[in-house]
Amino acid sequence: MAAPRPSFGKLAGLHDLTDPLDLQSSVALVVDQDTQEVLLSKNDHAVLPIASLTKLMTGLIISQSGLPMDEAITITEEDVDTEKGSSSRLRVGTTLSRREMLHLALMSSENRAAHALGRTYPGGLQTFVAQMNIKARLMGMTDTRYVEPTGLSSQNQSSARDLAVLVNVTHSDPVLREFSTSPGYEVSVGKKTLQYNNTNLLVKNPSWDIGLQKTGYISEAGRCLVMQTQISGRKLIMVFLDSAGKLSRIGDAVRVRNWVESMTGPHSQVPAAQVTKG
Repeated sequence: MAAPRPSFGKLAGLHDLTDPLDLQSSVALVVDQDTQEVLLSKNDHAVLPIASLTKLMTGLIISQSGLPMDEAITITEEDVDTEKGSSSRLRVGTTLSRREMLHLALMSSENRAAHALGRTYPGGLQTFVAQMNIKARLMGMTDTRYVEPTGLSSQNQSSARDLAVLVNVTHSDPVLREFSTSPGYEVSVGKKTLQYNNTNLLVKNPSWDIGLQKTGYISEAGRCLVMQTQISGRKLIMVFLDSAGKLSRIGDAVRVRNWVESMTGPHSQVPAAQVTKG
């Protein structure tokens, strides 16, 4: 088997930059959601592939579309991944409701579900992707470009700054909050029941208060994670891109949490940690 291609961030030398917390992600941003104060930034303007973080915008378009959530959607050959050859338990011919497809896309990063949501949007996939980009522009996400709804394409790109904006907006949507943070979900497919689990281990950890989250991975993007969470009484938005190890994005979230908690009191001044590769 061929070795995975190095990530765009690795090729750009972003991993050469060290930071005070010794983060394993080459790009990181931590923002106070209420005050917009930047607590930590590392290569936050770098524009990189975002993998399945894409699905947050897919979810936002669907949630705000007004389309019937109980409408049946059937997986077709068009939804099969030809970009990366990834597998799926949603076989061609599987029919679920739009709500179930959205839940699986956000919680378990189900690629066929996400693609089917875009394909069945009024006007089809091209119109859907156009709406994703229009929404990004309206939200001021000037570094962001979408070419499809799953994140399998490395041409779906953004910056940590833009993704923090996306997390802030999607966190205000109760459907996206619920679906992205549910620990597990079952769907009935014919006579079978399929059990799906959340791709983020932290949602099952009772010591974490997570309001919204999404993970992502393709080789070009590395391991990615965005979250809205409360730590020491502060609502924080965390963005980690291009993390090298399988659990390193989770480790980075824990490192940031420990750092914030090490400052005494819920309203203490956390010294900003900012490092940028020129």
